[in-house]
Amino acid sequence: MEWCLVAGFCLWFTLTFVIADENKSSAGGLIWSSAKEEGDLLIQYRPEEDSTAAAPVVHDADGFDGGFSSLDSMLQWAIGHSNPEKLKETAQDVKQLSPSELKKRQEEIKDLMEKLKMPSDAKLMQIAIDDLKNSSLSLEDRYRALQELLILVEPIDNANDLGKLGGLAVLIHELNHIDPEVRKVAAWILGKASQNNPIVQKQVLELGALSKLVRMAKSDFVEEAIKAFYAISSLVRNNLSGQELFYAAAGETMLQDILRNSSMDIRLQKKAVFLVSDLAETQLEKANEAERSFFGDRFFLKSVVDLTHSKDIDLQEKALIALKNLLLLRTTKAQVLREFCGLDVALERMRVKLEVLMEEEDHRDYAMDVESLRNQVELIFHERLGKRMQVPT
Repeated sequence: MEWCLVAGFCLWFTLTFVIADENKSSAGGLIWSSAKEEGDLLIQYRPEEDSTAAAPVVHDADGFDGGFSSLDSMLQWAIGHSNPEKLKETAQDVKQLSPSELKKRQEEIKDLMEKLKMPSDAKLMQIAIDDLKNSSLSLEDRYRALQELLILVEPIDNANDLGKLGGLAVLIHELNHIDPEVRKVAAWILGKASQNNPIVQKQVLELGALSKLVRMAKSDFVEEAIKAFYAISSLVRNNLSGQELFYAAAGETMLQDILRNSSMDIRLQKKAVFLVSDLAETQLEKANEAERSFFGDRFFLKSVVDLTHSKDIDLQEKALIALKNLLLLRTTKAQVLREFCGLDVALERMRVKLEVLMEEEDHRDYAMDVESLRNQVELIFHERLGKRMQVPT
């Protein structure tokens, strides 16, 4: 109700200025806009559990819930949802006011708008951070503060402000909270703020969060482990300093444990094998440096090959990408991949399954893409074995 009054005042405020300007100029009349523009769709951002990005929830403007991004969008909504005839009558009433009455009315509305002005994102973040610092805060209010930060850190400028406001240290402290849901969302926020953001990555790493996140990725609470791994990936991918700290925290052991465990949640295995691919690619770029020994470990290699047996084609594709990069490393032995890991058998089994999928219209394009990748892996594999194979036409 309050926002509707503000929207009405905002519209009236604009009319008074337009009329005042009209009285000072030779313009013949008002130009009315019937466009709803920003007000057509009101968007609020809320996090979705199985997504690393917050999903938009869209509301039609007719189901008005008071969510405006600016006074301008509020004005557009007010104009678009007003009766043009009544607006003209209001304009005529405004025209009857004297200059001193107009000025007085404008000042009254200005004062009201100032009192109802929304706080900045930085202010809202500071409020949430201060709440989290309160040890006596209820669990429900702690959830609320974390959810607010999860939304607010989406813009990169806000993410950069998180450290300045003391929020990163507070969130890392929350990783030790007794409640797994609190730990999960705290890791989620750190991951979102760090993703593709070298400034925040450096700050989070310097505060020692990575070792805690590696431990959390082994949690029995699957959702906590998934969000912790999301944060790890955000800190480690394309970040050499992050990768050194990852290895120092025995991150490769954590990876192997996830990949070897056939009962592990498939979402976690996808994240793990995707990170393996990225780490192997970084190793390839450092051609003059010694390769990490775990890349050539036969049990580790077998755990990656075994993922190609999954019924989930997306996991199979991610395993192929990892195998392609691993095969290009100097320390990877093709003979081990054949004799101990059974890569040749696994690739042939995949070829047969993909041929069946390519006959189905709904899966044909994707299956063809995966088959192309499988063929590339097979070519590299045979080259490493010193064999020649016929390239399919």
